[in-house]
Amino acid sequence: MTHETEWHGELDARGLLCPLPVLKARKRLRAMAPGEVLRLLATDPAAIVDVPHFCNESGHAFLGQESLEDEAIAYFIRRS
Repeated sequence: MTHETEWHGELDARGLLCPLPVLKARKRLRAMAPGEVLRLLATDPAAIVDVPHFCNESGHAFLGQESLEDEAIAYFIRRS
């Protein structure tokens, strides 16, 4: 399945464990313009819960996720 969301930045957090994928996403999003989309790649099993929760708490929009062939998941976050 291919996610049709266009993204403006990508963060490869594969191999990192909680809370590092979310902390790195927070830092990257601060450098992005409002409305831009970050594609976050993660293999941490906790990210499936952590990323939507982070978006909800920080006001960013969680646009969805996509499973990748290398067991990673791509999460799409629109900066508020």
